[in-house]
Amino acid sequence: MPSAQHVAVIGAGLAGLSCATALQAVGHRVTVFDKSRGVAGRMSTRRGEGWACDHGAQYFTARDSAFVAELARWRQAGVAAVWSPRLAVFGEAGQHRQDGALQRFVGTPHMTAPAQWLAGNLAQAVRLGQPIEAILPAAKGWRLQSGGAALDDVFDAVLLALPAPQAAALLQGCAPELAHQAAAVRMRASWAVMLTYEQALDLGFDAGFVNAGPLRWLARNSSKPGRMGAESWLLHARAEWSEANLQTPPEQVAAELQQAFKALGGVVSERWTAHRWLYADIAPNPTGVAEPGSAGPAIWDARLSLGLCGDWLGGGKVEGAWLSGQAAARRVIAGV
Repeated sequence: MPSAQHVAVIGAGLAGLSCATALQAVGHRVTVFDKSRGVAGRMSTRRGEGWACDHGAQYFTARDSAFVAELARWRQAGVAAVWSPRLAVFGEAGQHRQDGALQRFVGTPHMTAPAQWLAGNLAQAVRLGQPIEAILPAAKGWRLQSGGAALDDVFDAVLLALPAPQAAALLQGCAPELAHQAAAVRMRASWAVMLTYEQALDLGFDAGFVNAGPLRWLARNSSKPGRMGAESWLLHARAEWSEANLQTPPEQVAAELQQAFKALGGVVSERWTAHRWLYADIAPNPTGVAEPGSAGPAIWDARLSLGLCGDWLGGGKVEGAWLSGQAAARRVIAGV
C-alpha cells in the first residue's frame, strides 16, 4: 500500500489505538472514530463523586515479546504498573490453580491510562462522540456515515476495531463475506457492579475467582497501584448468569450480586453502580464454527481495503487486543 494513505479506524479501544499508532508511525494519515465520550473501550473506569472503579478489564498479562516491549514503554510513561493482589479462589481451584504465580499489570492511575496515553500520541486524529452508522463506497475508497449524513473525508482503507456483532452489522451492506466472518463469533454479556464504602474493607484478599453462583470475579479496586478516593470494590457476574438476566432491572442485579458477595465474606453497600457489558467475552463456539482467531489475529481484504481487528480475534485479552491492532496495521501497510 502506498505511503500517506488516509485510513479510518472505527473503535478507540486498545486494538484500534494500537492499529492507528502503528499506521501513523510509518506515515499514514489516520482518523479514529468512537461513539463514546472517551477512549479505552472495555479497559474502562467509572468515576463518581469522590470515587473511581475499573469495571471492564481488571488486569492484563504480557507474554509476547512485542507486547512486553510495549508494556515497558507504558511503565516508563507511568501509565501501567504491577498489581500483586492477595488472590483467593472460591470453589474448586481448577484452571486457577496456577494463577497465583502470574505477574499482573494494571493501568495507572486508572485502567484507561494506557489507552489515553496512546490516544494522546495520536494528536488530533481521534474523534470521540461520533458513532459510525454505515460504510459507503466512494469513487476512490470509502466514506463513512455519521448522524445520518456522509462525512466529507474519503478514506483509502477502513479498519473496524469493534466487538464482532457490531462489526458484522456495519459490514453487512458493503462486505457480506467479512460480515459473515464476524457474525460467526458470539460474544456474551457481563453485569458489573461497583461498590463504594466510607471505610476500608479488608477481607483478607484483594481479588478472587468465583467458581459457583452468579459471580465469577471480585476485586478490591482500592488495592491497585495509584488508586485514590473512596474504598471501592468490583463485582463481575458470570457470563451465563448475565445472559439470563440481560433485562433484569439494575436494582435487582445489584441486590443479587451483593448477596453473593456477602456469602463470600463481603459487606453489602447502599452505594452502588451497575453497568451491563453486552460484549464482555467470547462464547464457546458450536461444533463446525471456526474458533476466534482462526483467521489470524486480524482480518484484511486487500481487494476491498477493509479489515477487522479486536480482542475477539486475539483470544479475548488486553494483550491480544494490542497484538490484533498491530497485525491489522501490518496487513494494511503490506497491502496484501
